Amino acid sequence: MTNEIFLLNISGPDKPGLTSSLTNVLSQYGAKILDIGQANIHDTLSLGFMFEIETGNNSAAVLKDLLFKAYELGVKAKFTPISLEDYEKWVGLQGKDRYIITILGEKLTAEQISEVTKVISEKNLNIDAIKRLTGRTSLIKEEEYPRASIQLSIRGKIENKAEFTEKFMQISHDLDVDIAFQEDNIYRRNRRLVCFDMDSTLIQTEVIDELAELAGVGAEVKAITESAMQGEIDFNESFKQRMQLLKGLSEDVLHNVAINLPITKGARRLIDTLKKYGFKTAILSGGFTYFGHYLQKELGIDYVYANQLEIKDGLLTGGYLGEIVDGNKKAEYLQDIANKEGIDISQTIAVGDGANDLPMLNLAGLGIAFHAKPKVKNNAQSAISSIGLDGVLYLLGYHDRHIDLIE
Repeated sequence: MTNEIFLLNISGPDKPGLTSSLTNVLSQYGAKILDIGQANIHDTLSLGFMFEIETGNNSAAVLKDLLFKAYELGVKAKFTPISLEDYEKWVGLQGKDRYIITILGEKLTAEQISEVTKVISEKNLNIDAIKRLTGRTSLIKEEEYPRASIQLSIRGKIENKAEFTEKFMQISHDLDVDIAFQEDNIYRRNRRLVCFDMDSTLIQTEVIDELAELAGVGAEVKAITESAMQGEIDFNESFKQRMQLLKGLSEDVLHNVAINLPITKGARRLIDTLKKYGFKTAILSGGFTYFGHYLQKELGIDYVYANQLEIKDGLLTGGYLGEIVDGNKKAEYLQDIANKEGIDISQTIAVGDGANDLPMLNLAGLGIAFHAKPKVKNNAQSAISSIGLDGVLYLLGYHDRHIDLIE
């Protein structure tokens, strides 16, 4: 006995019991479910079944009964016959490479989504699923912290990934939207360690610049800091120059600076969620341990590696203790923590904004340039520039409902 394959599409108002009622009809005729999928937008259902049934009386009867059941339920039913050849081609696609594209912004427009999906279409890639990761937004109540994110699951062969990501970077620049592109592999679904730069990442300031203002050398230090973050001068040399300018500053000012650190929007939400789901976290900073340890207690960070100020008789000497934590040292600490925790480097995430963060961003399984300098953004795997630090959660595939459960 030969079999027939049908695709049944159901659309209409969502209501309890739809899937149960329809699969009950299919079960009476011994149908085999080959695929099933459902989406719901504004209480409007789109439900699909691909099923196999014996050719003959069974196939005619099941279609008739499904149409009648759909009428009873107040939904529309559409049948499409699928040839064995087309079905096998469809099955063959499941071996293709899979990728995740995450689109982030304060709000998302049709133009932004159109441009992203146009690139996907031009490369002959299939979109398997589209999922909204952020909650629904009110059109009346003004959002205190607007954010929107959707995730596209795509499939196919990408010959030139660099060209692919360059197109997304151009769209990001032109349309003020963040677009992250990742391979959908087991490592993406099993990240376990997130490492953060501190200044201008976890906090919205450069501490050394604040200390310099208090020491009366703000302009000089700020100019050196900016040059170093842009990658124009060597970080180690810039660090030594700035430290010398802080010589004689009283230790008493450190506490006041620490308790007034402006923690980045979304940082608490991100780290609380990471802790809840078992992630390890670390601060890897070219800043100072005094402030790193303060944030460690404030946010519940697991590890802190930064530079230690040398203090004598209550005054900064202009020197430091131990090795300078530069870009290469950050990457080394990232690897050390991963080894200590038994975590594969592909399961790690690094987040930073400056040129000295690039070594750890490129080493990590996922490197994220956060509100970063152009040189950093252009050389990182992913970037977040439109929303707060909790945007990292959307790159991990978390939906707001997974996050809001713990708030």
